[in-house]
Amino acid sequence: MKQFAEFVPITVFFGVYFYTKDIFLSTGVLMTAMFLQLVYEFFTTGKVEKKTLVIFGIVTVLGSLTLFFQDETFLLWKPTIVNWVFCIVLLGSHLILKKNLLEKMLGQQLTLPPFVWKNLSLGWSLGFFIAGAINLYVAFNFSLDTWVTYKLFGGFGISLVYMVIMMTYLVRGGYIKESESSE
Repeated sequence: MKQFAEFVPITVFFGVYFYTKDIFLSTGVLMTAMFLQLVYEFFTTGKVEKKTLVIFGIVTVLGSLTLFFQDETFLLWKPTIVNWVFCIVLLGSHLILKKNLLEKMLGQQLTLPPFVWKNLSLGWSLGFFIAGAINLYVAFNFSLDTWVTYKLFGGFGISLVYMVIMMTYLVRGGYIKESESSE
């Protein structure tokens, strides 16, 4: 259910935008939906994940700037900033703090050698960087309609591709069995 709740704000943004073609109304709706997601997460789990807080903060700041200046450029940067923040956090944690956040988050479900955790962390960092770069390319080289469509489907598609790459790496390396990866 939590995964579904994470897609509600972007789905609502998409629906409002394509119904009204008003990026500013859609931005306000996105901000409201993100707030409701945060409230929902708090009341259903008793806490709010850092990831949700980071995304909410970025949406609030850039959405507010978009509405205040009536300039969608701020909103166009939002997916890139979110992805690059995650990239920097993963890399910084690994390189500076010598801690692997993926292992910390997933270590209960997966037992992997340290070098595999390192490879996964670096791979996801690269994936977040690439996703941010692709967003900028689409945002500033295509129409607003194309960017909104990309935002809905492209981000999900990139995440899906990285999940498949990660699972293939783990299965082919013998770190998990195929039956475990399908669960």
